[in-house]
Amino acid sequence: MASHRRPKQPSRTRVTVLTTAAAAAVVLSSQAANAAPSEKPSKDEVKAKVDKLYEEAEQATEKYNGAKEKQEKLQKEISTIQDNVARGQEELNELRDGLGSMASAQYRSGGIDPSLQLFLSADPDNYLDKASTLDQLSGQQVEALKKIQVKQRDLAQQRSEASEKLKDLSATRTELGKKKKEVQGKLSSAQKLLNTLTAQEKAALQQDEQRSNRASERQVLTGGKSTPASGRAGAAFAAAQGKIGTPYVYGATGPSSFDCSGLTSWAYAQAGVGIPRTSQAQANYGTRISSSSQLQVGDLVFFFSDLHHVGLYAGNGQVLHAPRTGTNVRYESMSTIGGPFMFGVRV
Repeated sequence: MASHRRPKQPSRTRVTVLTTAAAAAVVLSSQAANAAPSEKPSKDEVKAKVDKLYEEAEQATEKYNGAKEKQEKLQKEISTIQDNVARGQEELNELRDGLGSMASAQYRSGGIDPSLQLFLSADPDNYLDKASTLDQLSGQQVEALKKIQVKQRDLAQQRSEASEKLKDLSATRTELGKKKKEVQGKLSSAQKLLNTLTAQEKAALQQDEQRSNRASERQVLTGGKSTPASGRAGAAFAAAQGKIGTPYVYGATGPSSFDCSGLTSWAYAQAGVGIPRTSQAQANYGTRISSSSQLQVGDLVFFFSDLHHVGLYAGNGQVLHAPRTGTNVRYESMSTIGGPFMFGVRV
């Protein structure tokens, strides 16, 4: 006999899964068909992003410079204190030896004074605080004990100061490492963006920059109403002019590479003037010039609200500076620095 059993029906769960999968496939296919291809950033968009990253890198660079300067200062201070402590310990040992000689002389003449014997086996600070014992010592012995007491206290204070500075040095080194990583991270991101440009786009950016540089150089060379450089400002400006074309390297102070404040501090050093290392510290050195119309060639000029960029005024609204990574020391219009002119400083 033929079988009359019904064919097995697919389960409700299986039907639901298949239906959902089919619907998802339709949606994805529709999205893929309608989605526009992702647009590559334009040359100008890349440049704007890169310029922003370079600005942030320079901000971090000046903080890095400040931490590095602090580290070097602390290392010198700690070294000086440690030398002083070593000399002080030698002087303390000599004082103790002298007191020991007194004790030896007393012993040979009939025995050590009980109060002196007590001192030799106890802390002189506590001992001298007991005024009653002073009556039992000779004037020479009292003077020797007081010198030892003063020297011990001085050494304890210096050791404590060295300890605090060592802690500060450790924290400064940690900060230095963080700032270095921050700078390197910004520069790496900028380079990745630049790598997205075609060879033609890179060449176009370079040509734009070269045209701008030539225009700024003509403005400087043609002269005008700007007061010429003289004295130490003139000597500093001449030194910086001799470094035109030298590459920017963050943290560098010359003579083969510079960052912005590295160039200005190096230039004034050639004129026999020691100015601080960082742009923020340089801003507080000398006489402040609020108006750009009052600037003279060789004045320090500061940009951005946090003063993280500095250059030398070159006349006719131009600045001689080390701009950023990927560029060289050059003239540039103050209007194209990327941040507002804040003020000048006459050294």
